[in-house]
Amino acid sequence: MASSNASGITGFGGYVPRLRMERSAIAAAHKWMAPSLRSQGKGQRAFCSWDEDSVTMAVEAARDLAAGRKLGGVGRVVLASTTLPYADLQNASFLVSALGLQPNLRTLDVGHSQRAGTAALLEALTAGGDTESLVVASDHPRGKPASTQEISFGAGAAAFTVGREGVIAELLGSSSNSAVFVDHFRSEDSRYDYFWEERWIRDEGYMKLVPPAVSAALAQAKVAAGDVKHLVMSSPFKGVVAALGKKMGMPAGIEADPLEDTCGYSGSAHALLMLAAVLEKAKPGEVIVVLGFGQGCDAIVLRATDAIGDFKPGRGVSGALADAQVHDAYLRMLSYDRGIDLEWGMRAEKPVKTALTEQWRSRGQLGAFVAGKCAKCGQVQFPQLAYCIKPGCNAPGAGFEQVPLADVPAKVLTHTADWLSYHPSPPLYVGFVQFENGARLLMEMAEVGTAGLEVGMPMRTVYRIRELDKVRGSPRYFWKATPLQA
Repeated sequence: MASSNASGITGFGGYVPRLRMERSAIAAAHKWMAPSLRSQGKGQRAFCSWDEDSVTMAVEAARDLAAGRKLGGVGRVVLASTTLPYADLQNASFLVSALGLQPNLRTLDVGHSQRAGTAALLEALTAGGDTESLVVASDHPRGKPASTQEISFGAGAAAFTVGREGVIAELLGSSSNSAVFVDHFRSEDSRYDYFWEERWIRDEGYMKLVPPAVSAALAQAKVAAGDVKHLVMSSPFKGVVAALGKKMGMPAGIEADPLEDTCGYSGSAHALLMLAAVLEKAKPGEVIVVLGFGQGCDAIVLRATDAIGDFKPGRGVSGALADAQVHDAYLRMLSYDRGIDLEWGMRAEKPVKTALTEQWRSRGQLGAFVAGKCAKCGQVQFPQLAYCIKPGCNAPGAGFEQVPLADVPAKVLTHTADWLSYHPSPPLYVGFVQFENGARLLMEMAEVGTAGLEVGMPMRTVYRIRELDKVRGSPRYFWKATPLQA
């Protein structure tokens, strides 16, 4: 069903943080001054742990896409977000490192708009050429405490490969327009967005700027509005997408799940997160319209091909949503997002400074979590030393085989909970993790939850912030172990 040599989506994956905050807990915390929030206190919103950000979520979404498959054909990596950790250091480079991709490719950061995600995907779909692209949108927008944004926002990431081989959703048409319509903004030195009045944004923004772009895209695709099966559009305002669909003559009830009850609005990543969820269940021949709004509109018309059923992500958006760890301690969420400055004591004053020289020298091991396998005895060790650590072997490390550990099944060998050392989410769980290929190493264990740890418990590795240098504002990334399912 795909057009000959047509460009399109060849793979997809998604990630939503495991941590979810009960919206009723947020409303309860502010009831003394904002009792109206109670009406929005239904469901849960995803929030980043202290060691998660837009880079770590992007890596996890791309790993979900790969699901053990190689991404060696990727020649371009694009990361879209409005909450990237670095302002003057290319964030997409971390994806190349963590995913173990070859360095001879192009990387690009896209931001500064809620359309960042759809713009990045559209650019890859229309770029031409035979280079396969990895496009990842990742975001965790912040809402000011006691605002409707805080209670409705969420976090998440979606990843797509775009190319000409193995297309599962082909591009039929697209259109974009630009307009300096200011629905909200965040200045360079501000932490939170400033929003204008909802009715104005809906009536003058969405209802007037979106339809022309959609009409142009459908005309290019030679598709009637009544033939659209899925309408994918993210908005922090309820009812907007249904009203737009009706105005544009689309069938009722085709609006994609906004993921509101279990995730929340994840900013510039949300339209692509919704798209990834739609692709999990799309049938061959179904037409999908994806819209991005923000100082204009992007409209993308896709059609699922006969190959749509051949691709499966690791967990997909549905699996990530199901893997939830629910919390009701509102101050936990506020602390993780550095919205409150707690007194952690003198142990928290330990200086943390990344040795950039050693980080560069050990980039092969640290970035993609690569161990060494002794060519003589087969011992797998991390970190890789100058010699084999197995007693009686001591073979030189020069001949070691490079073995990635990130996707190797693992389990708990030993564990302990440390309440004395400083940790942003006490206690600090550490222990030895036994990998199926024989590697064994001491690791930090994240998001243990109330169930605790047990010897033999299945674990998976996740890309996280190892330490945060608050003085210089620099996160140091590494890999941690976490229970396979909450």
